[in-house]
Amino acid sequence: MVFSSLLFLFRFLPAVLAVYYIVPRRARNLVLLLFSLLFYAWGEPVYIMLMLFTILVSYTGGIAVDAMKRSGRPKGAKAALIVSSVISLSLLGFFKYADFAIGTFNSITGAGLDLLKIALPIGISFYTFQTMSYTIDVYRGEAEVQKNLISFGAYVTMFPQLIAGPIVQYKTIDAQLRGRRESAEEFAQGVHRFMLGLGKKVLLANNAGALWETVQAMTCAETPVLTAWLGLAAYTFQIYFDFSAYSDMAIGLGHMFGFRFLENFNYPYISKSITEFWRRWHISLGTWFRNILVVWLLTGVWHGANWNFVIWGVYYGILLLVEKFFLGKYLEKLPGIFRHIYCIFFVMLGWNLFVHDDIGQGLSFLRALFGGYGQGILNRETIYLLYNNAVLLVLLVLGSTQLPKRAGERICAALREHEDMETLLRLVFYAGVFLLSVAWLVDATFNPFLYFRF
Repeated sequence: MVFSSLLFLFRFLPAVLAVYYIVPRRARNLVLLLFSLLFYAWGEPVYIMLMLFTILVSYTGGIAVDAMKRSGRPKGAKAALIVSSVISLSLLGFFKYADFAIGTFNSITGAGLDLLKIALPIGISFYTFQTMSYTIDVYRGEAEVQKNLISFGAYVTMFPQLIAGPIVQYKTIDAQLRGRRESAEEFAQGVHRFMLGLGKKVLLANNAGALWETVQAMTCAETPVLTAWLGLAAYTFQIYFDFSAYSDMAIGLGHMFGFRFLENFNYPYISKSITEFWRRWHISLGTWFRNILVVWLLTGVWHGANWNFVIWGVYYGILLLVEKFFLGKYLEKLPGIFRHIYCIFFVMLGWNLFVHDDIGQGLSFLRALFGGYGQGILNRETIYLLYNNAVLLVLLVLGSTQLPKRAGERICAALREHEDMETLLRLVFYAGVFLLSVAWLVDATFNPFLYFRF
């Protein structure tokens, strides 16, 4: 399903861009809306009506909130906001958590109720939060009410970030929906950003994922310590490059259509504390969730209807509270390298919770990480995996830092007086990334973005 949507995107995007720039400006939101609906329906035809219903609920909710505020009835405005939010959250709760609730109830009571086994609508978590952000912004007076249904629909369904974010709050693109000025320079920036995302996904994330799958397939009781940590490091890089790649591609596509989406990542793996890590990771979600225990429990549940996500959310909630009230002041006194090691160590343990839906399997892998099965530090297979993936691991480490960006900036600065050379170098770089990505895709099986599942 997701694969067919992406094929649809790459097949028809050039034609859509052509139509988008040919039509008058006042019709461009309509073009964006129609293509976005087709993009979603192509891969998720059953749930297109659910999305349209959610759009109508929040659209009418925003109008009701605005009308109540203008008539001097703040309680009525609050009631309209609550009704709109409850409807949207109820739909999200039913489709994402109904079976989880039934299964938990069965486990506690032994009732044996049948699971509903309803397929999860792709992207429902993301577009639910976006529609809610609109009514909240209108209620707070941070955005004007949007009375143009086409423009509001374009905001909710905008295909670049529809499936896996970043979560675009309405107030950040309100003015852009009403009137934006596209340019050749911005379009070129979008192409460059899209190519970077494509390279991250295909050349880095997918290969890191292959290494993780190799280690994950091993029996935990027979896995040496270094092999287990190598596998977890591979997943640590996979989930970052996979998700940040999608964000890069979404931001790039946004530029092509004249939109500027906010950044979603800021080199989280260079962080020196868990608090800093969550300021840098999935920034668009962080604008909704703050660092307290109850809310981080909700953060875990938001990622999925499974107990490992609940535990993962509580895990980070506890870490953040410990840093805030006790550990933070001591961390500041340590050298940067030790703070960085501390942060990455606990982030990696967090990803072990995140990746294992089966809590028992997660505990078994955790035991292997600390030598609980007596398999020693390494074996021949460990050396083989390190040797075959040495270049990949170096690229993953470097790519998660600011070093490549700074090197590129210095090279461009040195060539500033030779504009033709700088342009040629950029073209060679992005063309190389594109050709390598295509070559890899031709000879590889399809690997969907990890965050499509959320």
